[in-house]
Amino acid sequence: MNTNTNTLETIVNDFDPEKRQAALQALRNEPLPAGARSHAGMVNMHMHSFFSYNAYGWSPARLVWEARKAGLHAAGLVDFDVLDGLEEFLTACRALHVRGAVGLETRAFLKEMADKEISSPGEPGVTYIMGMGFPHLPQAGSDAAEKLALFRIQYDQRNEAMIARINAVLPEIALDYTAEAKPLTPAGGVTERHIVRAYREKGEAVFKGAPEKGITFWSRVLGKDAEAIKALQSDIPAFEEAIRAKLTKKGGIGYEAPSEKTFPPVDDFIQWVSANKAIPMVAWLDGTSDGESDPAALLECQASKGAAALNIIPDRNWNMKDPAQQEIKVRNLAAIIKVAVGLQLPINIGTEMNKDGLPYADRLDGPVLKRFSSLFLEGAHVMVGQTLLARYAGCAFGSSDAEGAFGNREKQIKAYAKIGAAPAVSEDENARLERATPDQAIAILMDRAK
Repeated sequence: MNTNTNTLETIVNDFDPEKRQAALQALRNEPLPAGARSHAGMVNMHMHSFFSYNAYGWSPARLVWEARKAGLHAAGLVDFDVLDGLEEFLTACRALHVRGAVGLETRAFLKEMADKEISSPGEPGVTYIMGMGFPHLPQAGSDAAEKLALFRIQYDQRNEAMIARINAVLPEIALDYTAEAKPLTPAGGVTERHIVRAYREKGEAVFKGAPEKGITFWSRVLGKDAEAIKALQSDIPAFEEAIRAKLTKKGGIGYEAPSEKTFPPVDDFIQWVSANKAIPMVAWLDGTSDGESDPAALLECQASKGAAALNIIPDRNWNMKDPAQQEIKVRNLAAIIKVAVGLQLPINIGTEMNKDGLPYADRLDGPVLKRFSSLFLEGAHVMVGQTLLARYAGCAFGSSDAEGAFGNREKQIKAYAKIGAAPAVSEDENARLERATPDQAIAILMDRAK
């Protein structure tokens, strides 16, 4: 890769949106490096950006550039609690000719399983949940915009309460949420991982002139000897995971058991996603919790509330060293996929990219995932088709509009997947579609799909 490309890749991660936009426009003319098609035929429809937490600090535009370099068949932005990267991501998809979709992930309370651990380990009643294929940001002043703003208020409140608990026990590295955590992300979308990083960096600053005191401090906090702390300090991702376990996870200094008041009800979140003409989506962990032990009950419950798709992170459902654990999780994976197919729920997959070491994209030609590859590709196509049909025609998958235009759910899946499988919409096509009526937009998109 040439020096100019390297420089532009750095700038496209800048917190200044104007600098990112300028770098994106310049990258359009950059030659792709050798081996750029190494992930051809693969998809990653669940990637976090720096608007929530990306392990490499990548912006939405950088995610699209990397997708183009790697030859991904389709790419999806999914940030926690925010849609700040939506327009940047979709603009970059048009500029770089990448099929794309944008989602939002959060945690919600499922009252029907209030006494069961579901997909948030150690937190009964709490489930990860998503919306996918958001066509636009909610209109300013709308109920949907106010609800999105409430998500930000709620996670700020949870974060500030967590930091207060940690500060009370660890005054040596007491953190100022506004001054030391919020600047780690461009729009203040602070996640648990940002908080952990802020505490690590605060420790480095406090003990900069006395490293031995720092080792003693972390040895006490993490319950490890001095040599183990020295080893961790040389491996930042491992060090942060150790800090996270002791500070923010269940049993940690800052942890507080969730309740129905801590997180929004699943019903409310699903209604909000639908109001934004996106697809409400169940998020699956790995089938080993009580709440996921009966995949049919889990999916039927949320489908009855309006959930219309399923998200899976395949890597944690098969890629482990213990053969016995792998067998269990692969069996669970097959079971949830079978139920999803029976309920006509398209499947969205990705690797998240919010932790160092995660694969860039799932190998759909591998020994485990190849049996599901056609379903995963179809799911990616549905999410892209949903984005296009909802953006230009106001026709969201699973809605009454979609039923009127395409028929029952089976026919909708085929139609949305066909539209999503077509080449990425260009900037010129975008302009034409923006001028079209909803019926004209559907006709144009269907014609492109042929």
